[in-house]
Amino acid sequence: MKRISVPLATLLLVGLAVALEQQSPKCTVSVTTASGTKARAGPYCTGELIFEDNFNTLDFETWEHENTLSGGGNWEFQWYLNHRSNSYCENGIFYIRPTLLADDTGEAFLSSGTLNIHGGQPADQCTSAMFWGCERTGSPTNLINPIKSARVRTVNSFNFKYGRMEVRARMPTGDWLWPAVWLLPKRQVYGTWPASGEIDLLESRGNMDYRGSNGVHIGTEQFGSTLHFGPNPSLNGWESTVAYKNTAAGQGWNTGFHNYQLTWTPDYIRFSVDNQLVTQIDAGTGFWNRGNFGNIAPGTENPWIHGTRMAPFDQEFYIIMNLAVGGTNGYFPDVPPASNGNRGKPWSNNSPTAARDFWNGRNSWLPTWRMTDNRGKDSSLQIDYVRVWAL
Repeated sequence: MKRISVPLATLLLVGLAVALEQQSPKCTVSVTTASGTKARAGPYCTGELIFEDNFNTLDFETWEHENTLSGGGNWEFQWYLNHRSNSYCENGIFYIRPTLLADDTGEAFLSSGTLNIHGGQPADQCTSAMFWGCERTGSPTNLINPIKSARVRTVNSFNFKYGRMEVRARMPTGDWLWPAVWLLPKRQVYGTWPASGEIDLLESRGNMDYRGSNGVHIGTEQFGSTLHFGPNPSLNGWESTVAYKNTAAGQGWNTGFHNYQLTWTPDYIRFSVDNQLVTQIDAGTGFWNRGNFGNIAPGTENPWIHGTRMAPFDQEFYIIMNLAVGGTNGYFPDVPPASNGNRGKPWSNNSPTAARDFWNGRNSWLPTWRMTDNRGKDSSLQIDYVRVWAL
C-alpha cells in the first residue's frame, strides 16, 4: 500500500476546522484569513469579529506610526511622524491632527535647515526613504515639508484577506487636507505597486468650497473609493473602479460621523457608507481584462497569470489611516479650472516650487484649519472605531 505523507500543520488546521464545526453547529468556516500579532489563529466562523479597536487608548502594539518625509509619492507637503501633537486618543476618538513645523523650528528652518529623521532607537527609524524621505535640506525654492501629521498602519499587527471592514469616522475641515483610510498588501505577491494592488476605502478633501470644472462639489461634501492595480505605475486601472459619493448640499462628511464599509469577497469588492452602496467591483474575468492592459500595452506581461481571477486582491492586506496635505499628483485640481470659493489655490500641480508656494499662501488656507479652536479638532481626521469581521 502506498503511504501518503500529510504535513502536520495541515492536519492541525483540518482538525481545528472540524472542531469548530462540532462545537457550534451554527459555525460556517469562513474563507477569511488573517495574520499578525493581534490576529487570532484561524480558521474563523462566518460573521466572527476578528479585529476591533475602539480607541479608548492609542495602542502602539496595533498601530505603527510611519516616520517619513517622502510625501506619499505625490510630493505632498507633510512629514509623517509619531508625536502626540499629531495623533492621540481622547474620549474614545482617535485624532490625526495637522500642525506647523515652523512652530517648532522657526520659519527660517524651512528654507535653510536640514531635517534628518534617521532615528537612534527602533521606534524612531525612518520608515520610507523613497523620494528623499529620510533627510531633506531646505532652500529658498525647495522648502522642507512645512506640515506635521500622522500615518498609522497595522502591517505587523493585523493583515487579512477577505472580510467585512467598517470604519466609523468624521472627515476634517480645512483647505488642502487629504484624509484617507486604505489598505496595502502585506507581501508584494505580484510585484511592486500597483502590481500587488491597493484598496482605498475612502479619500476626501477638507475644502469647504471646492468645485470641479463641472461645478460638482469635490471638497467636504464628497469622498471617493477605488482600487489601484496594474502591471506598472504607468498602467494603473484605478479609473475603471473609482466611485464618488456626495452628501446633500451644505451637509458634508465633515459634519458628523459616518460608517465607511468594505465588503471583500473572492468574487467582488463592495464599498458602502452607512449601509448605502457606493460601488461594487466584480472580478469578472479578472483585473487584467478589466484594465484592458493587453490592448493598451501589447506585449506587457500579466503579473496575475498565476493568481485567481480576484488577483491582485487575493492576498492579505493591512490597514492604513492618515491625513495628508496637498501634493502635485492632481488629486487637488488647479484653480482654475476648478474653483475654491474666493481663496484660489496657492500652488499649481506642475510648479517646481509647490511646497514654497503652498506655504507662502498660508494666509488663505490656515484660517480654514481653525487650529486654535478646540485644539484643532475640526481639522483632524477623527476615527471612532475600526472593525473587521470574517465573511
